[in-house]
Amino acid sequence: MILEMKVPSPGESITEVEIAEWLVQDGDYVEKDQAIAEVDSDKATLELPAEQSGVITLKAEEGDAVAVGAVVCLIDTGAAKPEDDAAPAVKEEVKEATKKEEAPKPAVKKETYASGTPSPAAKKILEEKGIQAASVAGTGRDGRITKEDAVKAVPSMGTPTGGSRGESRSKLSMLRRKVAERLVSAKNETAMLTTFNEVDMSPIFELRKKYKETFKAKHGVSLGFMSFFTKAVVRALEMYPAVNSMIDGKEMLTYDFCDISIAVSGPKGLMVPVIRNAENLTFRGVEAEVKRLAIRAREGEITVDEMTGGTFTITNGGVFGSMLSTPIINPPQSAILGMHNIVERPIVKDGAVAIAPIMYVALSYDHRIIDGKESVGFLVAVKEALESPEELLMGGAVEKALEL
Repeated sequence: MILEMKVPSPGESITEVEIAEWLVQDGDYVEKDQAIAEVDSDKATLELPAEQSGVITLKAEEGDAVAVGAVVCLIDTGAAKPEDDAAPAVKEEVKEATKKEEAPKPAVKKETYASGTPSPAAKKILEEKGIQAASVAGTGRDGRITKEDAVKAVPSMGTPTGGSRGESRSKLSMLRRKVAERLVSAKNETAMLTTFNEVDMSPIFELRKKYKETFKAKHGVSLGFMSFFTKAVVRALEMYPAVNSMIDGKEMLTYDFCDISIAVSGPKGLMVPVIRNAENLTFRGVEAEVKRLAIRAREGEITVDEMTGGTFTITNGGVFGSMLSTPIINPPQSAILGMHNIVERPIVKDGAVAIAPIMYVALSYDHRIIDGKESVGFLVAVKEALESPEELLMGGAVEKALEL
């Protein structure tokens, strides 16, 4: 029996996927539920499992965009499993099912060139520079002068020649193309503005130095910066609900919950999994969820559902060394907070200059729905919470807040 394997729907509103990589070869024997391909949707990379055991015949090439529901391969479920080291035999039934009538291709007459003949592009360069073709050694087929030969023959004003000038071209994945579309859309369709501030991270450094070992020993996760920032953002969103809103047509949709998206760099590009109901999570809960989502994203196991529905985004360019940036809004959200690297800088404390670990933070927001008062007030609220975490994030009871 010949089974037609079709592309399943990876999620709502997704109409096509791209064959990122075949994990098997044409004619291989596959087991039921064996991963046979990786497919890219515009939101995630997913594995395609074999629906039955049998000999597989591929019907799509790597890089092909195929519609949801389209046939991508055939499986001959009646084929016997080959013995060890034996090549799988493809049954005649499969061959007949996949055979295509193809018209013979007309023979293409190969052109030959006399040694020293320039290509059209090379000829143009040589004529513009007044260089005789006879003085240039051709490296093309049959000694033909290529464009690169002509470029190298042009006298240089101090620019070194003879080095590698190669280039490579690769197709963007569907996920990367979708991210690009969304970023351009956010720039073009929102009134995006960015406000900045700086945070003295000394209090958080002191808390982590004092409690991080005990916290990790008890909970199995590190006490990082993301839990402090997430808790500070949740507090600020409750103070300024307009920042936790988005535009829906002619209406403003405001949420009474905080689903915080966290930008993660994965092997297939930027992914933004969501921490659901962050307002209900403890420091331990936030750190555990951040770790879980980051691992799933980096291992390519993240699902569409885990990246859908955030109300606010936090992105951390500081892990790559960024001093300052203007993050782009993650639509349809209305704001995004950018974290950056922490550097010791001179600041004024109690009338004297002191050295402190400082992080610059940036809030990009949609000015159509968030006014300057809300945006600046929000970022100041985040700054205040991070500089006074014991009082504003832990209620004065550090060990209770950390569940120690």
